[in-house]
Amino acid sequence: MSSFVRHLEAAIDGTVLPARTLQTTHEGRPLWVRYDLDAVRGSTDREALRRREPGMWRYLELLPLDRPEERVTLGETETPLLRAPRLGQHLGVRNLLIKDESRLPTGSFKARGMAMAVSMAKELGITRLAAPTAGNAGGALAAYAARADMEAYVFMPADTPMVNRYEAALYGAHAYLVDGLINDCGAIVRDGAEAMGWFDMSTLKEPYRIEGKKTMGLELADQLDWQLPDVILYPTGGGTGLVGMWKAFAELEALGWLESAAKPRLYACQSDGCPPIADAWAAGERFAKPAQDPATIASGIRVPVAVGDFMILDAVRASDGAALAAEEGSLAGWMRLATALEGIALCPETAACLAVLDRLVRSGDVDPDERVVVFNTGAVQKYVEAMATDLPTVEPPVDYAALGR
Repeated sequence: MSSFVRHLEAAIDGTVLPARTLQTTHEGRPLWVRYDLDAVRGSTDREALRRREPGMWRYLELLPLDRPEERVTLGETETPLLRAPRLGQHLGVRNLLIKDESRLPTGSFKARGMAMAVSMAKELGITRLAAPTAGNAGGALAAYAARADMEAYVFMPADTPMVNRYEAALYGAHAYLVDGLINDCGAIVRDGAEAMGWFDMSTLKEPYRIEGKKTMGLELADQLDWQLPDVILYPTGGGTGLVGMWKAFAELEALGWLESAAKPRLYACQSDGCPPIADAWAAGERFAKPAQDPATIASGIRVPVAVGDFMILDAVRASDGAALAAEEGSLAGWMRLATALEGIALCPETAACLAVLDRLVRSGDVDPDERVVVFNTGAVQKYVEAMATDLPTVEPPVDYAALGR
């Protein structure tokens, strides 16, 4: 099959650009992929999708590949939607669900975006890729580039979590540490493009990572029998996942596949150690100011400048949600509490969502009977520094009565 892509469209002003040609941004801002949804509706329906293997590739008609049989894949499975009754009881929410993206290749939701973006890069004849990363994106790019037999360059801040640093190199990427933040790494990628001949795979600097991330929204609707939840809380740095899901819901609505016109309220969750989107929302602005001196254990949301800031804020406002920042000092506690209560390896980015949800329930902005979905975007095992705990020692003869105190 060939894709149902109609054209690309500049998110900032609606300028139409041709599909199936190499595109990056328009006036420095991201592009949407637009589909012929009437043709999609005439080609398939949601029942036909259900007869396919679960996973992100189930939704091919809403993905941009012209040659899906040549896609670059590491087995992107459907991620589970897990009930969290004990955590919900602690928070005061009776119907709490966790969408656990840590089950994907390389242990995070970044696999969705990179699988799609690398597959499209392959279709378009690109052989060398580069990206900045503060966490899981670098490992995902390195893994999918290796799978596609492409060359990858990854630049990351020197204080990027240890596992993220090591895995990019393990997958064969040219991995480098930078004395600076992710935007400094991004400048290296941007400024080196002509000399190095690489294609910039930064968040929203090409149009296709968002198409991979939107499969979170397609899959969530599918898992809930096409009835969307009341509330979604999502850790937000670059914001591709949140924006992608909002796009997915709009496409499903246009296709007539949703059981209700009601859409979830989106909450973009940040840390007050790096809150540019939350600050812009509070100020009523469409564009965010760069965060000053960003610092958080949730490395994936330590993004001081997001090229898609207005797309995130537009989606949040359209959903009647909010962009909110959790207290940085509370993240480790929420991560440990939730992981111990439910046995789900929740990352520190997800801890920001839990802190925000606690506030929303207490303020009455989330009702205890609403169906709430929290996205766990990565496995806590990738955050060795955030997991660090001093363990007590025992020596014979063991005082068994004292154990567990």
